Amino acid sequence: MRISPKYDVAGGVGDLWTELKRPQPYRWPILFASCALTGLGLYPFIKERVYPPPPKPDIVYLTSFAPDRTDAEIIASNVENQERKEARQRLLDAQIEKRREMYRALGQATGIDTDKMEAEIAAEKAREEAAEKARLEQATGGAGNDSADDRSE
Repeated sequence: MRISPKYDVAGGVGDLWTELKRPQPYRWPILFASCALTGLGLYPFIKERVYPPPPKPDIVYLTSFAPDRTDAEIIASNVENQERKEARQRLLDAQIEKRREMYRALGQATGIDTDKMEAEIAAEKAREEAAEKARLEQATGGAGNDSADDRSE
């Protein structure tokens, strides 16, 4: 049972055999060149690439605290870290306030009412905080606990 009569290759093979039997000086180089070009065209498609799975990573656990610390050492470490955190926050707040003062001076030099703008910004911030608080209260069903630390305990 044939699929289609127009795909009959017998005629093409017969013509090729007839041409190869004829004595021509360039028949073998032409045959070699045509096979080589076909092979070069098909090579990228038939080349199989096998990628090995990546090696498993070496896990190195770093311990930053001595396992035999006492409670007093833990508390002292926590207090020291809290002091450093607060010092960083004070520095950041001072930098932000200095930047605000510079913008206030620039605004006053250019004739902008900076006090009015600051009042508008504070009112907008208060509205946003009130809206966020109302949204949280609605989402939690009116649970008035604002501290995330209290909820985790």
